[in-house]
Amino acid sequence: MQLHDGREFKAERIGTDARSEVAVIKIEGDNFPYLEMGDSDALDIGNWVVAVGNPFGLAETVTAGIVSAKGRSNIGIADYENFIQTDAAINPGNSGGPLLNIDGDVVGINTAIYSRSGGYMGIGFAIPINMALSIKDQLMDIGHVVRGYLGVYIQPLTPSLAESFGLETTQGILVSDVTEGSAAETAGLEQGDVILELDGRAVESVGGFRNAVASHPPGSRIELIVQRDGRRKTIEAVTGELPGEEGLARADTGLTEDLGLTVQELTEELAARMRYQDESGVLVSSVETGSAAWDAGIRRGNLIVSVNREPVASVREFRRALEKADRDKALLVRIRDEQASRYVTLRLD
Repeated sequence: MQLHDGREFKAERIGTDARSEVAVIKIEGDNFPYLEMGDSDALDIGNWVVAVGNPFGLAETVTAGIVSAKGRSNIGIADYENFIQTDAAINPGNSGGPLLNIDGDVVGINTAIYSRSGGYMGIGFAIPINMALSIKDQLMDIGHVVRGYLGVYIQPLTPSLAESFGLETTQGILVSDVTEGSAAETAGLEQGDVILELDGRAVESVGGFRNAVASHPPGSRIELIVQRDGRRKTIEAVTGELPGEEGLARADTGLTEDLGLTVQELTEELAARMRYQDESGVLVSSVETGSAAWDAGIRRGNLIVSVNREPVASVREFRRALEKADRDKALLVRIRDEQASRYVTLRLD
């Protein structure tokens, strides 16, 4: 990495959390400039913020705007989302830069934009610094992030579903399934339950509920208010521990360590959510910062369509294509996002 004064350093990766896309790196040296950390919880909608970054290769670009919203989730950028939304211009290349409050304190890490053109459209997202610091502490202390876990599959409550379950509003979330042997099953949650409250607070969204459960360390007691068969019921549960990212990747996806990315099957549900209907390929579920895949411009949510001009429609085909590849030559990979497809090259070593 290179600093403003021209000094270059080789960074050591201390830890990464693919579920939030937060990483901790370390560099050795002295006389480093730094920014004070702020309190992202203290931000209010309408507060002025400043985004700093390197958009389109234009170093040290500063843009200003306001906080448009807080607690944005279900964006599809990361598994655990609690974004600050801002209209400060955040463009490709801004990712990883700080979002500052009016006092110059860091309140967020610029992460992504919402765009139909690939450029600025007035909607950008930043990871709240309080969330990032909590993840940082765990990565430094124990090497990974521990999150609370119930073991339920949940979905939004649409008007038609609410009517079917005898509810007058769509406030709450629907339990579509319960994992066998999970904390949810032990507590007595059932398929078809509508979760209305968590610890006395109304449940408004799938993402908000998932974040709230994850914030409770394993072994925490939580109280849920659910509606079942037209009646309200109080359920007490003890959170379990969310399975580790590494374990999930090995079981379900296939981490290619040389490339630094994880892929998974493109299901119908994922294709609809990621706008890849009628497409074929494997979905990139995580990319390690600084890896070969990262340097080639591959990002989480991209669809890998082919490897060395051979179509890949499954994780098995993707692995087979890598096994056949000549390690002395660069891989030619065609990837797709919501806008278009493009080729990138990267090496296995």
